[in-house]
Amino acid sequence: MITGSDVREAGERIAGWVRRTPVVEVEPDAFAPTAGTWLKLELLQHTGSFKARGAFNRVLAARESGNMPVAGVVTASGGNAGLAYAYAAAATGARAEVFVPQTAPAVKVARLCALGAHVVQVGTKYADAYEAAAKRAADTGALFGHAYDQPEVCAGQGTIALELLKQTDGDVDTVLVATGGGGLMAGLAAALEGRVSVVAVEPRNAPTLYEALRAGAPVDVAVSGVAADALGATRIGEIAFDVARRTGVESVLVEDHDIVAVRRALWDKYRVVAEHSSAAAAAALSSGAYRPQRDERVAVLLCGANTDPSDLV
Repeated sequence: MITGSDVREAGERIAGWVRRTPVVEVEPDAFAPTAGTWLKLELLQHTGSFKARGAFNRVLAARESGNMPVAGVVTASGGNAGLAYAYAAAATGARAEVFVPQTAPAVKVARLCALGAHVVQVGTKYADAYEAAAKRAADTGALFGHAYDQPEVCAGQGTIALELLKQTDGDVDTVLVATGGGGLMAGLAAALEGRVSVVAVEPRNAPTLYEALRAGAPVDVAVSGVAADALGATRIGEIAFDVARRTGVESVLVEDHDIVAVRRALWDKYRVVAEHSSAAAAAALSSGAYRPQRDERVAVLLCGANTDPSDLV
């Protein structure tokens, strides 16, 4: 479990290591039918996704406590978390080893190598890479950096909410966030608890939180679809599930065709290049999966840009 105080502590720790990403207000139209909609452009963060925040908080917390091993950090990732840990490790002078499934996009694997990480491709899904990474960390004594289910990681991701409140003068009622393993959602919900509602947006083909809320506990789900490379966790994290239940996070589901359509709309209307997982949050508005009340102020978190843009032009 994490709270707002954990997020504020993370904000102090990672200040100066991460970017303060911009917020833009967009006009009401078919994409943003409510009176006021903000886009939080976290896809401009280091390595092209929000994951750098959690990775820095995990690595810096270990370094502060004197627990950063010589073996460095080991992680498992479909791509974005690996990039974040590789970047954070390089920035702090540590070694990074990243396990990814063989299905990871080539663009992300190439960037991992460019950041100096040792990349190991194993299995066909995230769970395969996770098992191999956990064993490697146990064998070498390396710091294990989870992609989403560690307190430091969730708290680091939640620092986006602290920025958002300052940038909008607190004039936000609801935040829409794409959710896979749930680390980002958990951090936001903890930071905004009692002040702003958080809605988790999930592909219908990867409904980890949705099914967990129905079952009353995290459960395994089948995962597929256009956003599976980043939202491909087969089970919601324990921290995310606990925070979601405590804070009343709602889950809504969007279809792959709506994700594809709004990803192109983000490019056509705003010249924003978003990966499919990032576009999922906006698809909740454009598809009507989430319908704001009159005059409701909605912030859409665009969380990642690690994609091949060739199909946008």
